[in-house]
Amino acid sequence: MARDDVLTARFRDALSGMVGISEQNMMGGVCFMLNGNMVGGAHRETTGEGRFMFRVGKDNHEEALARPGAMPMDFTGRVMRGFVFIDADDCADAMLQDWISFALSFAASLPPKPGK
Repeated sequence: MARDDVLTARFRDALSGMVGISEQNMMGGVCFMLNGNMVGGAHRETTGEGRFMFRVGKDNHEEALARPGAMPMDFTGRVMRGFVFIDADDCADAMLQDWISFALSFAASLPPKPGK
């Protein structure tokens, strides 16, 4: 997995102006946080596929997978419930904003991390 500055910029732009957003280098790329809780990020696979990743929470996992373009997140040969991938080529700006809103609603339901 590698950092993708173009996809990261798309994600950053979609979050522009939101209070409580920060960035943290994680998992080979940049993850965006709301009050210290992960919202998602972007990366490029070694195969060349660009993907957005969203943290939607375990209780929302099946609902997220039922949405168009969603794939289970699998980093280590094991599905990480509560996280989904979206192929960046299939994710227009309006769709990206919908996914970010979905992930933000989960992140906002969590208590802020200390110092955030």
